[in-house]
This record gives sequence, C-alpha cells and structure tokens, in this order.
Amino acid sequence: HGCSACQAPMTRRNHFTPCLYLKHFADHEGKLFVYRVLVPDTRVPYWKPITPAGIGYIEHLYTRTVAGHDTDEIEAWLKHDYEDPAAVPLRRAVADERLTCKDWDCLIRLLAAQIVRTPAYFVRRFPHWQAQTQEWLNATLQDAVRHLRAGDRPSPLPARDYAEYLPIHVERTIDPNAADGTLKASMVVGRGLWLFAMRTVLAGAGAQALHDHHWSILAPHDGLDWSTSDDPVILLNHQGEGRYDFGGGTGSTGTEILFPLSPRRVMYARIGERPPRRGWQFSLEDTRKIRCIIAEHAHRMVLAKCRDDEIPRLRPRVANDKQFREEQSSWQRWHEEQNAAERQLTEAQTTPLAPAGARPVDA
Repeated sequence: HGCSACQAPMTRRNHFTPCLYLKHFADHEGKLFVYRVLVPDTRVPYWKPITPAGIGYIEHLYTRTVAGHDTDEIEAWLKHDYEDPAAVPLRRAVADERLTCKDWDCLIRLLAAQIVRTPAYFVRRFPHWQAQTQEWLNATLQDAVRHLRAGDRPSPLPARDYAEYLPIHVERTIDPNAADGTLKASMVVGRGLWLFAMRTVLAGAGAQALHDHHWSILAPHDGLDWSTSDDPVILLNHQGEGRYDFGGGTGSTGTEILFPLSPRRVMYARIGERPPRRGWQFSLEDTRKIRCIIAEHAHRMVLAKCRDDEIPRLRPRVANDKQFREEQSSWQRWHEEQNAAERQLTEAQTTPLAPAGARPVDA
C-alpha cells in the first residue's frame, strides 16, 4: 500500500532456478549453455549460450492477485529467506572454503526451496493433489459444520496455517423459512494450492529433517564436469541391482540427495550414513552414473558450463512442434487463467469451468 513512488517495482520474471545459483555454472563470459529436452524442430541447435538472468524463469509464475492487485510476495519471500542468505555460503562451497554451521544451514534451506519451487514439482504433484481434493473438501465442510454447531459463522477458508493461499470457498444456502440449509465447498487445484504447498512443506518436518543429515561437498572424476538442470535437486531412491527412481524422501534411510553447485562441486548426502570426507572425488564410473542421473532428472532443460556432447546421448530430446507450442502457450496463459479460476470460485454460485492447469472441484 502507499503511493506508487514509494513502492518497489513488480517482479514479473519469477526465477524458479535462481540467478545466484546458475552463475556458478557460467563461463568466463558470464554465460552458460542450455540443452532443451523438448524442441519444436530437429533443426534447433543442441546448445544455446545464455546469461543466468535469461533462463530458468516464467513470467508471473508465483504472482498472486490479492484484493484486485498483483503481488510478488512469494518471489520476494523466496529471495529474502532462501536465496540471499545462501549467496555467500554457496560461493564458499564452490571455492572449497571451510563452511560454518550457519553456512550449511543456508545451503540446506536453499536446497529445500529448490525442491518445491520448480514447474517440475508442480507437474509431479498435480495428480496427487487432484486425488486428495475430495478429502480436503470433506475436511473443510466438517470444520464448517463444527463452527455452525458452536453457533459461529463458518469460515470461507479452512483453519490451518497459510490458508490464505488455498483457493477454497465455502458457501451456505438456506431457503426462506427453511429449518435446514446447504453447505457447499469448492476448490481450484492449481497455483494457489502449489503456493500453499511451498509454504507448508518448507515449514514442515520434511524440510527440517534435511538439517539432520550428514552433508559433504564432493567433486567429479578428473576430466569430467557436473551439469545441472531446471529441476536440480535429486532424491535418488535405490531399488537394487543398479535400478533406481527419483521418488526418494527427505527423511528416508538410504535415499541419496544430490544438488550440483558448480561444474566441479555437488552437495551430497546419503540418509543414514556419513558422507565421504571433504575434497573426496567420485570414481570415473560413479561420476558417469551421476552425470546420467542429472540429465535424466531434468524436466525441460539441462544446463552446463560448455557444450557437452554426451548430454544428447544421456537424455535424447523430443522434437514435437505441437507439444512444444502447447506447453509454451500454457505457461504464457498461466497467470491469467489461474486468476480467472480463483475469481470465479468466489463469484459464481455454480461449479466454474476449469482453465488449463487448474481443476475446480465441489463437495
């Protein structure tokens, strides 16, 4: 609030992969190289040089609309609480300087935020959120009924931390002269639920458990470098006999957590075990395996300090013009459509139509 002259400019570019992180993968000219997993045509070059500020963002990805005005509070919160405190510890880790307990705390917090703030996280969690919607709506209605029985007016939002981010609306209908009425709860499964998840996950036990593990900063075998991606934190779950998946948990014994910090350093923990000593290098075989894992885990981009001819073999790209354009268009429409769905939720008396990436559900 206040006059426009006193307000900071609105942040339109919401970086889900922070510039302060990506700059450690940049070359001497300040650029890094991008390999896209999905392209419109096979003629697109495999690698494109770009600055850290020019990649890893979507306009208005986290922007909320409150009381009719856009706010970049989520972007500001991530920067203030997670990115800025990690800037110096990250530089120290990459330079092999000794890290204090506070440095480690900041790096672990950066890692935790990097798990939940990416489009890849939203895409992974969306089916689960859809499956859980009925349970959440039922709980919301039960809470509203308790308020009514106690003589209170039911709240339009559930009573929980960060409920202001939840696109849930409860309405009560009582016909004239009727003894009974109807309670209806509606919800949009989309941006608001994602922002709620960011807040609750980063304040919850799973994120706190990361601080209990033994961490180290490790190097690749000589002659090889680490790349990174638009989904850089890997929770590796081993299934035996060389098989693995990316469904590991932040508190699950045996899960390996990998977070590339630069071409020569990766932040590493294996839950339940002590890591190798500082300065330790992975073997040639293990380095090659991890390079493959990083490429496999990428959502839509692999990012590297230089053109890496092995990446296209490790992660073959898909050339599909229709899919590429639909996905690009979906993110361009994201802010407008999420706003429309949330606005309809409170204005309409019937179930609103779902925009792309959002799904209103009634109970």
